[in-house]
Amino acid sequence: MTPIHEPLSEEGAARLIQVAALSGTPFVIRGGGTRRLAATADGTDILSARGLAGIVAYNPAEMTMTARAGTPLETVEAALAEKRQMLAFEPNDLRGVLGSSGIPTIGGVFATNASGPRRIVAGAARDSLLGVRFVNGKGELVKAGGRVMKNVTGLDLVKLLAGSHGSLALLTEVTFRLLPVPETATTIVISNLDDAEAAAAMATAMSMSVEVSGAAHLPESVRGRFVAGALPDGAATVLRLEGLSASVAVRAEKLAAAMARFGAVSRLDAEGTSRLWREIRDGAPYADGTPRPLWRVSVAPTAGHQLVAALRLEAGVDAFYDWQGGLVWLRMEADPAAELLRRYIAAVGGGHATLLRARPDVLAATQTFQPQDEAVAALQARVKESFDPKGLFLSRMMG
Repeated sequence: MTPIHEPLSEEGAARLIQVAALSGTPFVIRGGGTRRLAATADGTDILSARGLAGIVAYNPAEMTMTARAGTPLETVEAALAEKRQMLAFEPNDLRGVLGSSGIPTIGGVFATNASGPRRIVAGAARDSLLGVRFVNGKGELVKAGGRVMKNVTGLDLVKLLAGSHGSLALLTEVTFRLLPVPETATTIVISNLDDAEAAAAMATAMSMSVEVSGAAHLPESVRGRFVAGALPDGAATVLRLEGLSASVAVRAEKLAAAMARFGAVSRLDAEGTSRLWREIRDGAPYADGTPRPLWRVSVAPTAGHQLVAALRLEAGVDAFYDWQGGLVWLRMEADPAAELLRRYIAAVGGGHATLLRARPDVLAATQTFQPQDEAVAALQARVKESFDPKGLFLSRMMG
């Protein structure tokens, strides 16, 4: 059985890593265990942040919170809900699509840069992160950020740790900014657009002064798997508006009028809106209990539908679009076709693809993250050397 270490303090974590550095024992860092790990090699231990839990400080007036990395996300969100505040970037919950259990942690959210539909206006998780405390591969406890984002060396350590998937250091504490919960929300639905028409409609909506906070396209193949009975028949292009009730009402009228030239327009109320965008955030159509390969692909918003159209000529695929078309949830019917996918990503202007799910043997044989060019890889190697000179922290998807 793979050893699992759960230090209860930063000092305990630091001592554990110091001993590992002397023995050369590598770690896979894990938060709440919600994102399935690939098979752990012999001689590799798991280092969990789950024991480092609790809200350290919460200042609703300044809309900031500090929490230990192992704090369950639901604990953070419950505290925020009492003050009608929220995490702006809508962290996703991938347990459904991965068929995993565990409890999402706030450290895992930032370590994986888990960002949902509001990313197009509020930025990614890393853009809300103000400060971090972490233990590096030398067993040193380091504090970075706060009100000032960069440390004295000029390296933005906060941004480097966000999205590093536990490959650089063990996050022990995070400080992040918050936003007020909108008073209400509605979703404008344009029906029966094909993927290219939907891309044009979303581009038009995002160019308007109506403050769209979510833009997604749900082709007919997936539409029925969202909000049973709430969406009209046919493909659905959905645009979210949030804010004060009076403002949302005025903006919704303006947006609906502009979208009428693309197709039939309808609306979802606040309850339907909340459920729909939660399901979009979590990739609900693909929480199907199967190991069929599932990718999250990030490209330019105008390129997403072009990528899917090209792939459909050579592979069995199913897809829907978030981030105004720039995020493609892409399920392959059989083979992950990683080489084909990445070739087409380059052909449409570049981007990156992450393989979230496949059979264990397929995951082991497939490069999960987007390959880097030589310059970026060299820079990453220098960063890795600085944080973790003995290579103790092995990169895995974590949650």
